[in-house]
Amino acid sequence: MARRTMGLRMLTKSTALRSTPDTDHEDADHEGGSGGRSSFATRVAELLERTEYRRCESGEDIEAIYRLRYKAYRLHGFVEESSDQIVTDDLDDAPNCYRFGVFIDGELVSTVRIHHISKDEPYGPVMKTFDDLLRPRLLRGESFINPTMLAAEPHYRSPFQALPYLTLRLGLVASVYFDATACIGVIRAEHTAFYRRIFGAVQVGEPREYPPISIPLVLYDANCEANRQPILKRFPFFWSTAVEQRMLFAKPAKGELAPLTILPTAKYFRAAA
Repeated sequence: MARRTMGLRMLTKSTALRSTPDTDHEDADHEGGSGGRSSFATRVAELLERTEYRRCESGEDIEAIYRLRYKAYRLHGFVEESSDQIVTDDLDDAPNCYRFGVFIDGELVSTVRIHHISKDEPYGPVMKTFDDLLRPRLLRGESFINPTMLAAEPHYRSPFQALPYLTLRLGLVASVYFDATACIGVIRAEHTAFYRRIFGAVQVGEPREYPPISIPLVLYDANCEANRQPILKRFPFFWSTAVEQRMLFAKPAKGELAPLTILPTAKYFRAAA
C-alpha cells in the first residue's frame, strides 16, 4: 500500500470529527424526568444497538479506514489531493497503536486511532509537541490515552449526530482497560468548551504552534479517576464490560486472531439498572 504521510500532528481530537463540537447538544446535559435519563442519552443508546466496532490491523479493513480519513480530511481541506487517496503516518505502526472502524448497520461510518502512551511505549502524536510536559509524568508512572485520526463518513454526520460520542466512547473504554491516568488531546480553542463540558478536560500549559496547523493549539487533559464516574452517570452509553474492553484492546496470543467485530456492552448496564 502506498503511504500518504501527512504529518500526524495535523489530525488531532479537534479536527478529525469536524462535527464533534457542533454536536454539543443542549439536551446532553438535560436529565429527562425525575431521575430519568436524558433524551439525548436515550437516542445514543438506541443507536449503539446498531453499532459494532472493528479493530483494523491489516488488509481491506486498514485500507478502508485510511481511505475514510482521506475522504473526510480532503472535504475540509486538511490534506492535499493525492492519487492514492489514503492518509496514514509512521505512528499507525507503533506497537501501542489501536485503529478502529465504527460500523452502523454494517456500514463503516467513522474511525479513530488510539495510542496508549506509557513509560515503556512513549509513542503518540501529542508527544511531538508536548513531550516536555508529558514525559516527566510518564517517568512517574502515569499513562495516557491519546485519540487521534478521527474521521466520519460525510453523508452519515447529519443523520447520526451522535456519531462523535459513539466513536470517542472507545477512548473512555481504553482508559478503563489500561487504567490510564488521563485522556489527552490537542484541541483548537473554539472546540475546548465541548471537551471541558462532556469529558471534564482542563487546559495544560499555554497554546503552542502545532505545524502544519497555522493557529496555536492547546493541550487538554481529562483525569480518568476524577471524571470517569461523573461521565458514566451522565452518559451511561459509555459503560463497557471487561469482556468488551479485552476484545477491543488485548493483544492476541501468538497464533490467535483478533475478534472480527466487537459489540458495545453498555446495554447490559442499562438492563441491570
